[in-house]
Amino acid sequence: MKNEEKLSERDCQNVSEKLANLDPEMTYRNLTGYVSRMIWVIVLSFSLFQLYTAIFGVLDAQMQRAIHLSFVLGLLFLLYPATRKMSRINIHWSDYILSMLGFLTPLYIVIFYEDLILRAAIVTPLDFVIGVIGILLVLEAGRRIVGLPMVIIAIIFIIYALFGEIFPGAFFRENIQLRHIVQHLFYTTEGIFGIPLGVSSTFLFMFLLFAAFLQKTGIGSLFMNLASALAGWATGGPAKIAVITSALEGTVTGSSIANVVGCGTFTIPLMKRVGYKPEFAAAAEAAASTGGQIMPPIMGAAAFLMSEFLGIPYLEVAKAAIIPALLYFTGVWFGLHYQAKKQGLRGLPRAELPKLGKIIIEEGHLIIPLIGLIYILVAGYSLMRVALVGIALSILASWIRKSTRMSFYGIIDSLIVGARSALSVAAACAIAGIIVGIVTQTGVGLKLASAIVDLANNQLILTMFFTMLTSLLLGMGVPTTANYIITSTIAAPALLTLGVTPIAAHMFVFYFGIIADLTPPVALAAYAASAIARANPFKTGVIATRLAIGAFLIPYIFVLSPQLLMIEVTLFNLALIILTSIVGMASISGALAGFFVSRAILLERVALFIAGLVLIYPGWQTDIIGFTLVGSVSLFQWFRLKQEKAFIPA
Repeated sequence: MKNEEKLSERDCQNVSEKLANLDPEMTYRNLTGYVSRMIWVIVLSFSLFQLYTAIFGVLDAQMQRAIHLSFVLGLLFLLYPATRKMSRINIHWSDYILSMLGFLTPLYIVIFYEDLILRAAIVTPLDFVIGVIGILLVLEAGRRIVGLPMVIIAIIFIIYALFGEIFPGAFFRENIQLRHIVQHLFYTTEGIFGIPLGVSSTFLFMFLLFAAFLQKTGIGSLFMNLASALAGWATGGPAKIAVITSALEGTVTGSSIANVVGCGTFTIPLMKRVGYKPEFAAAAEAAASTGGQIMPPIMGAAAFLMSEFLGIPYLEVAKAAIIPALLYFTGVWFGLHYQAKKQGLRGLPRAELPKLGKIIIEEGHLIIPLIGLIYILVAGYSLMRVALVGIALSILASWIRKSTRMSFYGIIDSLIVGARSALSVAAACAIAGIIVGIVTQTGVGLKLASAIVDLANNQLILTMFFTMLTSLLLGMGVPTTANYIITSTIAAPALLTLGVTPIAAHMFVFYFGIIADLTPPVALAAYAASAIARANPFKTGVIATRLAIGAFLIPYIFVLSPQLLMIEVTLFNLALIILTSIVGMASISGALAGFFVSRAILLERVALFIAGLVLIYPGWQTDIIGFTLVGSVSLFQWFRLKQEKAFIPA
């Protein structure tokens, strides 16, 4: 590609600075010298500990999680400054102290493990002090890397537990003593060391490590080249490259912002080159990248937690997500296609695009780890074993060709990158453990769920709408993992109360937690893309929301038609649901873009929008109405287009 299609080094630096202001995880220190080497030795030790327990067996739950949290807290205070104004090239003396406390406090559980078990619920003064320090360290670490919104939510829940008697109505409850709260949150597996951190300390870490190894092989380049060869020449080609690349990248990264940064630096300049406005180019990348978290086989971290919460194999979660994920990308594809047709945007010259055959010969072997991963998942191996095999296959596949061969230092670097990527997830899981712990200790989750159902007057559609709003509001500035943990505890029970299938209820809040990355006013994925495109962030978020309208509809579809999640479905019913959903989303995308077969007048846009809605709703009556409307609009536009061409002078 030409130089104008790539961001300059200075541009990349400016983008990095803007992202640091949006996402706390981007503010990590760039250290050098012996301090840097010391930290990376600790990071490497973190990965080696996790690999050791994955191969030879995990420790007792609390010990495994405590050692995991010890590494996380110790490293976080060394790598992330307290404020954005503090130096990112030197470590402040206070952070050395906090780091030491972060390393040692969780290890108190490991050192006195047997004594703590024998004492059961009895908390000594030393236990109490250590527990309070541990909780405060988790909150401060989370503030640095996860962001303030989630920390505020956790503090509000703690206040509710302490002062329940001041709350009115159904939320009134007796105050809980601070020592009981500390004991519950820090010395049981119901709080900080609960299921979320348990997932983080075992197979989730291993999958993040696998993703780091897979990226090191250069599979990102393979995805980009494949997408360019397949769609770069088509109408609005660069935007379609973004969709395909993000869908493929999503099978590995499971992170919307990582997708935006990884793909957007290439696709956004290309989109601007063929005529897309900066805001639309950024929105297209943001909408496509956000879908990566719902794309199997490696979805966002929340999907692994869903498996644990529901007590079902991860394969079942991934299987349930396949069709909704494909529908999501189909909806974004339609939105981009219609916009390109409306603006008359063409693709890139084929001479500038890579050749498919050459790509397969030179880089095709890099797909082996993903194929192997799917095979062993289907074979029923444990997630720890699946991730280990995936890592081994990544290394072996890279060795097939000299150009992709991973060196010893490449392996070490992958171990370091994987461990560092786990820090934010682990911190979010630890804070979420505080919230979940208070919910289980006070029962406030059921009260909030009842409040949602009462507000909706026991109507399913209204309950879904209020649950959606809850997920979007909680997702503003909160990582998807944390958002899912909170909403699955608070909002999902509202849907379960009305008889919604458990996996559909959890998928519902999972989806809207992800879409919060696109939804203004706090839309991290859209803002990250706008930083690359030099576009208006708010306008980018609005356009991205419009492009991803399918994501707002899909959760309603699978709650009303659980067959979309592969639940008790026949092949015929599944094919019919997929067909109606695709046509429905094409109709809605056409209505919003103002283009279907040709430019659409207002009445046609209204008809297309109604057709899309009724096609999404299950039932043969609605399907007939929807197909009739779509067919009528298509015919009208086709005849009008034919007449317009007939009047064009030769």
